[in-house]
Amino acid sequence: MAEFLDQDIKFLPGVGPKRAELLFKELQIRTFSDLIYYFPYKYIDRTKIYRIAEIHAQMPYIQIQGKITSFEIAGTGPKERLTAQFADASGVIELVWFKGVKWQKDNLKTNCEYIVFGKPSVFGGRVSVVHPDIELADDQLLKPTGLFQGYYITSGNMKQTYVNSKTINKLQLILGNLVKGKIPETLPAYLVSRLKLMPLEKALITIHQPENPNDLKNATFRLKFEELFFIQLKILSVKSNREKKFKGFRFEKVGFNFNTFYSQYLPFPLTGAQMKVIKEIRRDVNREIQMNRLLQGDVGSGKTLVALMCMLIAIDNGFQCAMMAPTEILAQQHFRSINRMLNGMEVSISLLTGSTKKSERVKIAEGLENSSIQILIGTHALIEDNVIFSNLGFVVIDEQHRFGVAQRAKLWQKNESIPPHVLVMTATPIPRTLAMTVYGDLDVSVIDELPPGRKPIQTMHYFENRRAQVYNFLRQQIEKGTQVYIVYPLISESEAIDLKNLEEGYRHITEAFPDVKVSMVHGKMKPAIKDAAMQAFKNGETQIMVATTVIEVGVDVPNASVMVIESAERFGLSQLHQLRGRVGRVAEQSYCILMSSYKIGPESRLRLDTMVRTNDGFEIAEVDMKLRGPGDLEGTAQSGIGFDLKIANLGKDGEILQLARNVATDILNNDATLQSDENGVLRKNLQKIKSTEFDWSSIS
Repeated sequence: MAEFLDQDIKFLPGVGPKRAELLFKELQIRTFSDLIYYFPYKYIDRTKIYRIAEIHAQMPYIQIQGKITSFEIAGTGPKERLTAQFADASGVIELVWFKGVKWQKDNLKTNCEYIVFGKPSVFGGRVSVVHPDIELADDQLLKPTGLFQGYYITSGNMKQTYVNSKTINKLQLILGNLVKGKIPETLPAYLVSRLKLMPLEKALITIHQPENPNDLKNATFRLKFEELFFIQLKILSVKSNREKKFKGFRFEKVGFNFNTFYSQYLPFPLTGAQMKVIKEIRRDVNREIQMNRLLQGDVGSGKTLVALMCMLIAIDNGFQCAMMAPTEILAQQHFRSINRMLNGMEVSISLLTGSTKKSERVKIAEGLENSSIQILIGTHALIEDNVIFSNLGFVVIDEQHRFGVAQRAKLWQKNESIPPHVLVMTATPIPRTLAMTVYGDLDVSVIDELPPGRKPIQTMHYFENRRAQVYNFLRQQIEKGTQVYIVYPLISESEAIDLKNLEEGYRHITEAFPDVKVSMVHGKMKPAIKDAAMQAFKNGETQIMVATTVIEVGVDVPNASVMVIESAERFGLSQLHQLRGRVGRVAEQSYCILMSSYKIGPESRLRLDTMVRTNDGFEIAEVDMKLRGPGDLEGTAQSGIGFDLKIANLGKDGEILQLARNVATDILNNDATLQSDENGVLRKNLQKIKSTEFDWSSIS
């Protein structure tokens, strides 16, 4: 009876219109269903009653039973406080309130038996409990039946009106008593039996009022599995439907261009990971199903080479290719590097960006129409309506998360009947669980090896007092002919201050290195000035570039092998890793120096320690997700999938997610449209899931 759970929360005893309005405004709880799916964030053991004589300030939480013997009100106005002497047979402890003094004084009585629960602390030199939970010992009404009391996140506005975690707990108990026999099962009986899952109704009641640790564990597993299972079922269903709906060009042969390049022009031997990825793509483009593949690999791992070799397969089969990059600098970089790799081969390549002259645009339009242009590299200029391909068969999108969904869709739609194969690339390593969710409907390839001869970047962390030592090191490196990046943070909330710090840093560097040419780059510069400064650094005309993160994805300077990151504690792990990837492009040893103040918190220290310890982008991404959560990671906001997970955690529940994906895959392999009677409940619940934009599937 789903209708029962659809009732307005104001009809639940203990709520009413005013509380209902507050619950919706602060927690988006509108219905019975919203409340029962609002889960505790932690549990406290309420089984043990301590003697007051046992209590000390280091204890996390305590529960005591006794009587209030006296009250005292001290202070006035905002500094007013209420102190109660609370006693049992073993001793006396103070209870203290700084808020709601009048309400507590009017409602609490001396010589009544109370149960007090709270966190002991030291106040006025004595152990006390500040703002405790307190209730009559013989008040059995709405007392939790389980051993553990759930704690719920509430807002400051709610606490001001005395709607706190304890209130939510009581409402959950009321609702738990009302819903018995009224929550339909959402999974097929065969699945519940096979996986030994707790029934849904029992799991939803138990998660709020667990009677023992084992029940809590089973209820949590059931609810996490279901949440992740339906996400995977939705993603994989969309992928299956896409593959039926959209046919793809079939590239049957690996011909002259690919073979010539492989045998005569390959800049360095392919790594095992690169060969594996090329084989995966070759298999995809020979199936008459449109390919949608995500290629992950750290900066410098050779993604561009893989993309080029796959474009040569498309050219050998008579098709044109497009490669779209998020910035003009990156598009030019791809154009130069691909031109260099293909130098001597008769493959026609053109570059189209916002600054391409009109006369050149006319030539490009003619070349696309008569197929004389085989590879077009560019920025979002590629998706303009007047850019018309005659036979576009293969599309590469670099750093795809920097493009909006609509922009990617436009490039995908450049062929009217059959869409081109799509390879999206990212140098931002994506944790495995996130890849299965955000990009779960794409096939994923990973390049996890660096080209031969590359040395791991040596990363060091120094505090401010070691700056002179760092500068001596930079001088030694510059004398060897090396170039240096010095990167300052630019955070939108403090942009003006950060730009001032950057400019001061630039002046400081020019004074500290008077014989060295220094350039400065930041995003607020006019494009022509910024590009000129970057080009000067690339050409070796300047030895130090002082910059903000505009260089995170951009100019490739193989001779720059030292990266100094100022105020490194202010950067996220993903950004630190991306910045570090600007060096280490050649066989010489490269260095990344993280500078920070002494005053850094535990999370900042973990980030910096992780950078020093490992160069593995995927390990770094896993740490990043555990620190920040999946919704905050770069690129997920544009992926089209919201992370409104109510109980599962992608940073911690990888095994459950893998099980959910495996189960969903098995079910769809046997019943692709969920038409069987036993899967009817899945079909029904899948249709109910809010239609989020899982259509990454159809537009890459």
